[in-house]
Amino acid sequence: MGIDSLVGGTIWDEYSDKVSNLMNNPQNMGEITEEQAETMNAKLIVADFGAESCGDAVRLYWAVDTKTDKILSSKFKSFGCGTAIASSDTMAELCKDKTVDEAVKITNIDVELAMRDTPDVPAVPPQKMHCSVMAYDVIKKAAAIYMGVDMASFEEEVIVCECARVSLSTLQEVIKLNDLTSVEQVTDYTKAGAFCKSCIRSGGHEDKDVYLVDLVADYEKEKLGAKASIGKDASASVGDFNTMTIVQRIKAVDAIVDANIREMLVMDGGDMEILDIKENGEHIDVYIRYLGACSGCASSGTDTLYGIEKIFQDKLSANIRVLPI
Repeated sequence: MGIDSLVGGTIWDEYSDKVSNLMNNPQNMGEITEEQAETMNAKLIVADFGAESCGDAVRLYWAVDTKTDKILSSKFKSFGCGTAIASSDTMAELCKDKTVDEAVKITNIDVELAMRDTPDVPAVPPQKMHCSVMAYDVIKKAAAIYMGVDMASFEEEVIVCECARVSLSTLQEVIKLNDLTSVEQVTDYTKAGAFCKSCIRSGGHEDKDVYLVDLVADYEKEKLGAKASIGKDASASVGDFNTMTIVQRIKAVDAIVDANIREMLVMDGGDMEILDIKENGEHIDVYIRYLGACSGCASSGTDTLYGIEKIFQDKLSANIRVLPI
């Protein structure tokens, strides 16, 4: 389904302005002819790649200076949706003025990042992320033709999903970049696991060294380790807490909650949030709100409160008081 059929819905807002502009006004669409390549004293390379999973196809044209291996001009033609056009246009732009060796290192992640308006906001909704995967393959196809080698010789990565041609490093980066916590989300973003499903978990028709469930679990472990590390870092900054700004104090307190307190509360069906931090004479008052089961628990004003306050005092400052609201 193309983007034009979704204009009336909120999904339109999930596309970056760059993607929207390139869909309607691609800068590198077209072809390079033999005659044009000759005028540049360059070799013409034409590579085709089609994504069987969605029917999109792209043709990449390069004019390469054989003396320097530099790509002097790069254009494309595309049969596909608007996102495929925008991705192919961005891919062609990234190839310009690079050597063939440098271009081979361009991945679909680089293409998607280049289409973002801001670094932290994805350029396209999850179900269209796979459109940039073609860039990874068509570039390697063009490089293989130019160098006279097999395309497989560029496969330095472990391919986890053979159906969608998604590599281990791509999956790890997409999971981390978008904070994905389930296989379903990974499939939405990359199309890995959408077809034969052998890469999701063991037991499919093809054995794998790495499965999607493993990658999601590894990321969860990494996040827990990072939280623990943040807690240690905050704890190491005890002497600085009294001189921190309010923003720094809130971040330090939040880090301690994540690393040392929240899990204890969640186990009992509760949680807490930091509302404010204020200086009150010699004290630094941390105002909290109990959530879930903790909001009605009898010990929330006694043992639990004392325990939370003691952790803050031990790890941040002896001057802290915790006041529930």
